[in-house]
Amino acid sequence: MGAGGRMSDPTEGKDILERVPVDPPFTLSDLKKAIPAHCFERSVIRSSYYVVHDLIVAYVFYFLANTYIPLLPTPWAYLAWPVYWFCQASILTGLWVIGHECGHHAFSDYQLIDDAVGFVLHSALYTPYFSWKYSHRNHHANTNSLDNDEVYIPKRKSKVAVYSKLLNNPPGRVFTLVFRLTLGFPLYLLTNISGKKYGRFANHFDPLSPIFTERERIQVVISDIGILAVLYATKLLVDAKGAAWVTCMYLIPVLGVHMFFVLITYLHHTHLSLPHYDSTEWNWIRGALSTIDRDFGFLNRVFHDVTHTHVLHHLISYIPHYHAKEARDAIKPVLGEFYKIDRTPIFKAMWREAKECIYIEPDEDSEHKGTYWYHKM
Repeated sequence: MGAGGRMSDPTEGKDILERVPVDPPFTLSDLKKAIPAHCFERSVIRSSYYVVHDLIVAYVFYFLANTYIPLLPTPWAYLAWPVYWFCQASILTGLWVIGHECGHHAFSDYQLIDDAVGFVLHSALYTPYFSWKYSHRNHHANTNSLDNDEVYIPKRKSKVAVYSKLLNNPPGRVFTLVFRLTLGFPLYLLTNISGKKYGRFANHFDPLSPIFTERERIQVVISDIGILAVLYATKLLVDAKGAAWVTCMYLIPVLGVHMFFVLITYLHHTHLSLPHYDSTEWNWIRGALSTIDRDFGFLNRVFHDVTHTHVLHHLISYIPHYHAKEARDAIKPVLGEFYKIDRTPIFKAMWREAKECIYIEPDEDSEHKGTYWYHKM
């Protein structure tokens, strides 16, 4: 997945690991003016088409797997199941992305429709819709702020845990990546791992969690009800079809969705060229610009282009995905060297970031003492 070499950005012709500047000469208003007006238009019919399309493709994958894999000889079945899991997880990740879009009010002009569609899609994929919507909103409001961001908050060198040092080797990196991809999202929802440090325990299922405001608490309960309903439906499926069938047909693809989500967001927010800021230097546009687009090859389209329009998304999150590429291309001349896309093949990029982005520190000789950059051990 992904294309191109490690060091060169075909768009800019520069070292892809070269640090981005920290003081943009443009404003958010300048960027909005560069985008064609129709890119801001949301169509409930067009957005719904993508939901129906993905559901049909997901059903086709289910039908083929359920009908034909059991008929295959054992060795071929062992090969066929991972193919199904990859294909189904990919298309379901597209549906998850549409649910995420609903949370940004980018699905339609009607908030009730957006929330209803997002609630159903995310609940079915074991994601508490409203709870994650609100914490994700806080992430967008405080991107790359060391004090207030909600997720992917790196540690300073003095805070690097002993186990991180012990795992700073090839086998340790393999373990770390597998752990992050498989358990990262559930642990984030359950324990707020890698998230903002609150004064007490925080998670996405407790309506009294410090993550949420008073007016959001009832919707956290609704999110919990959605997850409980899906858990009950899963139990009924297990009773009817058996645990192995449910695991193979549904639970492993859902785990794949979570893995894709963690992989995508990890690579969007972890890169040697991207700064983090403490409260002395952070402002909203600096934070929003401190992300990077990635190239997932043919999966870009399957994931509704969320992979390579992420810089735009952090600047203007309510543009629907079917206008995102056009809007991204419209602002690239304004962004100039503030825009980056890394086309390094995904597995190579994942390994590089796990190896080289270990902790953050400001440059000793820099006037920006509140600007932090990634370093390796």
